[in-house]
Amino acid sequence: MTDSAAAPDFRCGYIAIVGRPNVGKSTLMNVLIGAKVSITSRKAQTTRHRITGIQTTEHAQFIYVDTPGFQTRHSNALNKTLNRTVTNTLTASDVILFIIEAGTFGAADQQVLDLIPENIPCILVINKSDRVKDKAVLLPFAQKIAAKRNFSAVVPVSAKLRFQLENLQGEIKKYLPENPPVFGEDDITDRSEKFLAAEIVREKVFRFVGDELPYTSTVLIEKFEQEGDLRRVFAAILVERDTHKSMVIGQKGARLKDISTQARLDMEKLFGGPVYLEVWVKVKSGWADNEAGLRAYGYE
Repeated sequence: MTDSAAAPDFRCGYIAIVGRPNVGKSTLMNVLIGAKVSITSRKAQTTRHRITGIQTTEHAQFIYVDTPGFQTRHSNALNKTLNRTVTNTLTASDVILFIIEAGTFGAADQQVLDLIPENIPCILVINKSDRVKDKAVLLPFAQKIAAKRNFSAVVPVSAKLRFQLENLQGEIKKYLPENPPVFGEDDITDRSEKFLAAEIVREKVFRFVGDELPYTSTVLIEKFEQEGDLRRVFAAILVERDTHKSMVIGQKGARLKDISTQARLDMEKLFGGPVYLEVWVKVKSGWADNEAGLRAYGYE
């Protein structure tokens, strides 16, 4: 860490990113830290873990915590675990970013808002503002939502276009406590490469299979080895039924090949070196039916 980073007025703290599924929480965090550490997908409920992304500047260290979208539609063991992750993250944060989609605010958004503690600074972040064709409606929409609680700031952004993100970080920094940095200046996440490899493969599964595959499908890294710059990764995609296995493999293995190729390219970009990747598909019935099973597969 540089001398300036260790200055007495250096600020460091945890920022929870919360919102209903598919409002762009993971994309926002990835863009803020400048690296892809949280997977993104059009499929709801993609993020299942509490993912930490770190950005260190000359005067502050922002420790972003991307959370699963709060689940309101089902009450199975997986969703209960995801929701507990969200609530635990909120109470342990210095600042909360409440993410909504521009022009849209429904019951699911309100349920998340109701969870946010009143004693923690909360910034209303209106994402996907570039999609609103009539910009004249954006201000009254923002005013309407801002009236729902005492927000510390209201910032319309577009994570995809990197619009207003510097302004957002400026607002966040105001509420971070004066603390020395927790992580090294080059750290971008507290997650292991093995964990990130599993998440990258899982993202590609959802991207290539889409809504056909239940979101309970997951990825287990059975072996992760490093020899110099080369990483050897052996990953198993775990699905619930033989029909799901066929979906992932595709005709003559074409879909599984695409998943593996794109996952390998993303790993090489993130890890900064060559990757040898083997991926296969297994049927593992009942793994998501209880909380003990969830913990065995890495859920918190």
